Formats: sequence, structure tokens, C-alpha cells
Amino acid sequence: MTHDPSRLDALETHVAHQDAVIEELNEALTAQWKVIDALTREIESLRERASAIEADARSGDKQGGEDERPPHW
Repeated sequence: MTHDPSRLDALETHVAHQDAVIEELNEALTAQWKVIDALTREIESLRERASAIEADARSGDKQGGEDERPPHW
């Protein structure tokens, strides 16, 4: 079995290119997960705020609402 140097060079070049692409994809994936984590935290914060607003509305805590009658009525 003979070794063809050009074939070996081609394979090494191909593998090196694949390694570079894999590293780029890994970096992109890592960046996307950071964004996903930030958005997940923001959504959770908004859910908590919405729940607090709903709880206030259910408990009848109106803060200067227009539907309230003035004290003299």
C-alpha cells in the first residue's frame, strides 16, 4: 500500500477546515444560549410583574383609578 502525499494533505486540510467550522458553530451556539438565558430571565421577571398586577387588581387595590367614587359621594 502506497501513501499518496497529496491525498494526505487534502485530508488534513479538510479536517482542519472542519475543526474551524466546528469551533465557529460552537461559539455561535454559546452566544445564542447566552441570549436565550437572558430572555428567559426577562420573561420570568415579566411573568412575576404580571402576576403581581393581577393580584392587585383582584384584591381591589386601585391606586387612583378613575372608577373610584370620590369620598364625598
